[in-house]
Amino acid sequence: MPVISGLLSLTHVQNRGVAFGLLAGISPILMILAALTLVVLLSYNKGRRTWSRTTGVGFALMAGGAAGNLLDRIRFGFVVDYVDVHVWPVFNFADAAIVIGAGLVLLVLMRSGPGADSEVGA
Repeated sequence: MPVISGLLSLTHVQNRGVAFGLLAGISPILMILAALTLVVLLSYNKGRRTWSRTTGVGFALMAGGAAGNLLDRIRFGFVVDYVDVHVWPVFNFADAAIVIGAGLVLLVLMRSGPGADSEVGA
């Protein structure tokens, strides 16, 4: 369904892959193990560095987006994607939150420079 002709449409896609439909044949157990690995890594690094508010927002966006997609996958067996900008694979707002969150974290890490131990960015 076109929203802005040629620029933006609402397109229903059942994404059975991971990101942007990639790795569609991956087993649910492997996805769960990957998610658990991420949780362990974040928990392991907690307290080793003081993070800025921007970094916290970035991690929150990534976690919220991942949780939204996980809920879709549990409820439907796939992730519902619907935002179609015609120059990128169809995605949803959870995907956008993950990408924006990762961008914020990378931006802060790049601005902090190597070896920075104190709070960075804000």
